[in-house]
Amino acid sequence: MANTIIKYVKEYGNNTFMNEPMNDVDSLVLCQFSYLKFDGLVPYVTENKSSVSLQQLMEHEQFDRLFTDERYEKQNRALFEAMQKSRRYGNMKINCYVNIVQTQWETQFAAVTFILEDGTIYVAYRGTDETLVGWKEDFNMAYLSPIPAQEYSVKYLNMVSSRFHRAFYIGGHSKGGNLAVYAAMNCHPYVQERILKIYNMDGPGFRPEVREKCGYDKVVQRIIKILPQSSVVGMIFEDGADYRVVESKAFGLFQHDPYTWLVVDGSFVYVEGIYRSRIKSNIVINEWILGLEEKELKAFVDTLYQVVLATEAEDLNDFARNWRKNLKAVVEALHEVDEKSEKMLKEVVASLFRLRLGRLRGNVAKNRAEKALKRSGESVL
Repeated sequence: MANTIIKYVKEYGNNTFMNEPMNDVDSLVLCQFSYLKFDGLVPYVTENKSSVSLQQLMEHEQFDRLFTDERYEKQNRALFEAMQKSRRYGNMKINCYVNIVQTQWETQFAAVTFILEDGTIYVAYRGTDETLVGWKEDFNMAYLSPIPAQEYSVKYLNMVSSRFHRAFYIGGHSKGGNLAVYAAMNCHPYVQERILKIYNMDGPGFRPEVREKCGYDKVVQRIIKILPQSSVVGMIFEDGADYRVVESKAFGLFQHDPYTWLVVDGSFVYVEGIYRSRIKSNIVINEWILGLEEKELKAFVDTLYQVVLATEAEDLNDFARNWRKNLKAVVEALHEVDEKSEKMLKEVVASLFRLRLGRLRGNVAKNRAEKALKRSGESVL
């Protein structure tokens, strides 16, 4: 029977990294663990302080701050508990944390370094968090390179590698996967030589001109890209390079959630490929993005951001939680855009509602919001 990463840690937790080296599932475990809010609990990347253990985190008076992201609070607590009790992760050390959110510069960047018991180093880049600016920066990738988070990813990798003089893994989920690949392409050559593998867990790729400029070919053989069958995010700017497809217990956009990826006998349940219907949709999306001029894409992304800001939501969780009020604000804001942009804007906003409501309030609220969007003239993806 297939399980997910929490059950994997429980079942295989007695297998130390000394006996069983890093695998794809371990990578996803660490990528998901990087979403925890380590602020004030783990030494900052610019500090020269000792690494902390999971036991030290658990005994910290501000331990509960780790789980303030409502999207994954229950699952993250269960993952932490399983890891802390396991031999595989129980002696793991954590250091070099950084978390930057700059609304003015449309930047959201976070990363952390894990030192495993066998001395293995894993540099993990956090994906998009619940902040609105983090989501906006993701869309900036459609026309802007490098985005600030990508520049930070390179600086971070160079800094960490100067402290830990050994070979290492890097990876991330969602935007974090993109940052891992970007950092690998652009870090110092002597740092690049020490990279063992680069894990991109359902993260977007790069525009063709970025791959060419940054020397994608130098690192492509070390990239392990893993996508769910209904991948949307991970297929953005996908260039046909090798990737593995994992089965998920969820449907549609919800497969982006790492806690839905299936594991059996200590490995992901890999399947033949992406759903055919999803491939066709992704081709249309990529052709649309690549077919627009930079100023057209920037105008679209900026307009989309303004539509979401019109709701006055504090973050994406609030955006979905108060969906009735926010839906009304979205519909009113859409009256101000041209007809051509309105359809695509509605589709993107519908996806945001669908993802957040599915996580925060369940299918009943999600279905109600979708019906309301349809009544407003929206064509749901």
